Amino acid sequence: MSAVQFGIFTIGDVTTDPTTGRRPTENQRIKMMAAMAVKAEEVGLDVFATGEHHNPPFVPSSPPTLLAYIAARTSEIILSTSTTLITTNDPVKIAEDYATLQHLADGRLDLMMGRGNTPAVYPWFGQDLRRAIPLAAENYELLHTLWRKENVSRQGTFRTPLQGFTSTPRPLAGVPPFVWHGSVRSAEVAEQAALYGDGFFVNNIFAPTGHYKQLVEFYRERYAHHGHGTPEQAVVGLGGQTFLKARSQDAFKGFRPYFDRSPVYGGGASLEDVADRTPLTVGSPQQAIDKTLAFREIYGDYHRQLFHVDHAGIPLEAALEQIEILGTEVVPVLRKEMAAVRRPDVPDAPRHPSAPRT
Repeated sequence: MSAVQFGIFTIGDVTTDPTTGRRPTENQRIKMMAAMAVKAEEVGLDVFATGEHHNPPFVPSSPPTLLAYIAARTSEIILSTSTTLITTNDPVKIAEDYATLQHLADGRLDLMMGRGNTPAVYPWFGQDLRRAIPLAAENYELLHTLWRKENVSRQGTFRTPLQGFTSTPRPLAGVPPFVWHGSVRSAEVAEQAALYGDGFFVNNIFAPTGHYKQLVEFYRERYAHHGHGTPEQAVVGLGGQTFLKARSQDAFKGFRPYFDRSPVYGGGASLEDVADRTPLTVGSPQQAIDKTLAFREIYGDYHRQLFHVDHAGIPLEAALEQIEILGTEVVPVLRKEMAAVRRPDVPDAPRHPSAPRT
């Protein structure tokens, strides 16, 4: 088993490439995401994760469908969401869809729960944004129960009651998919992860690391408070973003058009300033190694590192190049260096017992 799992995640935006003026079709973008997952396995990465969005310009509105297709084309890589909307998806359907996918993928599946960042989604699915926090808590409590118990009877606030309900199929070998709770800024999400002994995944892009460090420290404290282990044993995952070339100058030149037109970065601070102040790494493989190793000094020993490599119109060829560099030049060094300094009492990254071991 891996002490730390390394992989990539995508949000599936359909964005015009500012260097060519070409905008991929939805078909091309969906196929691009699948190709990235296959490439990630080919170069030895551990995880591929997809976001969930229900509004343009994004295409991943059905993560179970996409991940099932990828499961059929891969054999070892863990498939994950980043995020599953616990607020607007019915927990019964989540239980069914992802248990089915868990069987198809032979256990190579986990989930990242979140409330999402698009307020308009709530009324589209018959929910009220103003009740997002209690809705998320109730829905997850039900999902957690459905995967662990049969003949469930439950009277809640936000959905019709269940009477003697058993979700099917049951989780593979009786072990539910491992769950992460993803957050950009919410302490409530960290508390929920800690309460259940689940993983806590911080976005770790777009903002200085000090912002995310406070969330991780809070989660670690609450994980121990709820009796799941020491703070150091809490299951932490981090995001990140890279654009790498053999020479740093070429990386900055290549990424700048995408940065300048980015809906997140564009029109704000300079690329150099953002790369200096946030986890964004634009540069050489060695610079990516150094910056990622520094995450351990900030957050402590952690269990999963996912990189975003296809933001703001980056074409398939460039994304595949990033995955190649990560898998062949960056991650092998990170694995070795992190293993050498890892505390002996920190468990390995979670993996289903039925999943193949590499």
